[in-house]
Amino acid sequence: MTSPTIIETPALLQAEADRERAAGHRIALVPTMGALHEGHLSLVTAARARADRVWVSIFVNPTQFNDPDDFEHYPVDLERDLALCAAHGVDLVFTPTAAALYPEGAETWVDVERLTLPLCGATRPGHFRGVTTVVAKLFLAARPHVAVFGQKDFQQLAVIRRMAQDLGFGIEIVGAPTLREADGVAMSSRNMRLGPEARRQAVSLVRALDAAEHVIANGETGRDAVLSVVREMLGKADQARIDYAELRDPESLEPASAELRRPTLLALAVHFAPDPDGRGSEVRLIDNRVLEPWHPGA
Repeated sequence: MTSPTIIETPALLQAEADRERAAGHRIALVPTMGALHEGHLSLVTAARARADRVWVSIFVNPTQFNDPDDFEHYPVDLERDLALCAAHGVDLVFTPTAAALYPEGAETWVDVERLTLPLCGATRPGHFRGVTTVVAKLFLAARPHVAVFGQKDFQQLAVIRRMAQDLGFGIEIVGAPTLREADGVAMSSRNMRLGPEARRQAVSLVRALDAAEHVIANGETGRDAVLSVVREMLGKADQARIDYAELRDPESLEPASAELRRPTLLALAVHFAPDPDGRGSEVRLIDNRVLEPWHPGA
């Protein structure tokens, strides 16, 4: 098992990218905030299938946190992350400091406008501006041919695709399927912050997605009826508080019409309170599924 090269500054990463490109090697970048799990490692596998060199960035980006407490408690274990990267054949890990990516006096931001307004953008002001700015910086530093992101963050993936196209990065943006725990809960670095009871109740998200898919498979095409089923399922988790449960067009993210007649994104975001005995902390989880309504003439 070979340890990956570790680079900490954008300038050194750019120089390495120039060498790899001059040698004819295709570079894939997997941007992460660390606390790696099997979901992240599935992105590494997807990247390996598309490139000669797989690079992972590990950086907890302060500018995408609208809640300082969330940033303060975000799990960090760089030693473990590097060991996982080595075990999965990652060639290089980029571990910049905040000062390296946001030098003193920096005042430039990258902002995708329309796609960032609904869903997470509506309840997390400034979040996507932080995401797009840091991803643009990572793209400029790593100069990858392809970048891989998880489909669990569906809106983020759409926003990054839009940014990459609008700014002409010339990077293939790949969305990899969501990896799930044995009970169906989407893998997330935040899961480890849930109390035992909240973790048990977190399965309500995937059950809500399943319930929506079930009623649609049985002919339901009414938007409000589908959302009623979703909210009823989420309401069975007494530690859950819905941030949003919405049906949207999967490309434009515009609200779905009253009658569902085409593939439709069901996007969920739910806050889970700490357990009654005080274990765990408040955690916000997201999940999604693209539903395929049937209608006559389809």
